[in-house]
Amino acid sequence: MILALAAALAIVVQDHTSVRAAPHTGAPELTTLWQGDVVEIRGEQAEYLKVYNYRRERGGYLRSEAVRRVATTEADAPGLLAVLRFLRESPGSEALGISYGAAYLKAVPTRALTAEPFDAIARMAERLADAASASTNQLRDVAAHLEVVEQFGVRMRSFERNGRMQVCYDGDLFRRVLSLARASAEERAHAALGLTRSDCIDPNLGPVMRASLDDERRQLLEQIDDRELTAMTRSRLRARRAGVWASIAYEQVRRQEMPAGSAAAERALAELFGVHANDIGDAHQAEYTDAVLRVGAIRWAAMTPVSQPGPLILSASSGVPGQTCVALELAHREHTAPLLRRCTYGIVWLASAQAISQDHALVVAVQPLESWRELWVFHETAGTWTVDVISPGANDPEEGYVEFAGFAPGTRRLLIVRELKERNRFRRWFEELRLGDLALVRQASTPELLRDFGRWQDVAWRRDTLALR
Repeated sequence: MILALAAALAIVVQDHTSVRAAPHTGAPELTTLWQGDVVEIRGEQAEYLKVYNYRRERGGYLRSEAVRRVATTEADAPGLLAVLRFLRESPGSEALGISYGAAYLKAVPTRALTAEPFDAIARMAERLADAASASTNQLRDVAAHLEVVEQFGVRMRSFERNGRMQVCYDGDLFRRVLSLARASAEERAHAALGLTRSDCIDPNLGPVMRASLDDERRQLLEQIDDRELTAMTRSRLRARRAGVWASIAYEQVRRQEMPAGSAAAERALAELFGVHANDIGDAHQAEYTDAVLRVGAIRWAAMTPVSQPGPLILSASSGVPGQTCVALELAHREHTAPLLRRCTYGIVWLASAQAISQDHALVVAVQPLESWRELWVFHETAGTWTVDVISPGANDPEEGYVEFAGFAPGTRRLLIVRELKERNRFRRWFEELRLGDLALVRQASTPELLRDFGRWQDVAWRRDTLALR
């Protein structure tokens, strides 16, 4: 016998919850519900509830332990908020937490509404989007959770990046937090961080729109007063500012706005040096490493080119529109044809040019992309001058840089360091390469493990590099 009830709501708290045609285990399954789904209770029989789910447009019976009844009167608001506070820090329970957040927003009176529920829902939505972007065995469950939260107005954006799908929360509630005068400094900082993620920028965005977006990101971050933040959030904010200023510096240099680009690069370095890596914690360490890669790629913009002592000199001139052409010449041979000339659409950082006088070679940093910097090696082989390009990585890389770290004349070994993001993982290693053919001789995770690094590393590199942070 079914006990008639007044219309009541309940939230599903278990994934893979079966809605059956009759109140017993052997009845046919009509549909499957997931945590966070909302059902209307229309009756009860033993340990089963008769329910209807408007998202699936299906009714049936499910076990009573799979749901929690909720009411949305003003008196119920404190209890709903307590559950929301518990779930917002529980990875894997985002859909359930967002459902409770929606119930709380329905129950709380306007006069008592603060930024807290919007902040909590937005952070859970962001975490759910990150789970959808990750390559895990739980993607089916995550996809179902995305469908659940969509009924509450939580929207996602998706696009392809480096051969994989990137899912991002659209940030609507983060913007709501920033619009509320009563939002705390922490809540405003979380909102700014959520709205300025570099991995949530569509890679197909044109340069004009990208420059406008980066300026918007800069303004969002600049309006946050970091004096009232926790140590972790303050360091996260500074790391994000560093990454954004690095992007701005790259765009300005590409537009040949060199004084502005140099100032932006200096600001990026200053923000990065203000980060205390130990304060960020393991959960957000990737944000810091990402900022280091971006600032490391652009750091030469903050350096002023100095006179090259020779014997090899590298000069730059304009080629076809958008190109820069570099010419390698001997310092004591004026008005003669260059030894080698090469053109590129990347940025040639002449401040990085360094001649290896012991072995007739020269290295220079070239940056073809915003967060991608290569090393060009000019050297003579069998009486012919050539240039070889050393990239940060070749196996599906996303961002990174490689830089000259010194030269060992006795063994004719080039010392370099590579740091990159590859398949969403960060790597850094130090290498000794044979100058003649750039073949790898030794490789290590730290320079202390390589003999020639201990004696022949470049003093200026050790002083300025970010790879030894």
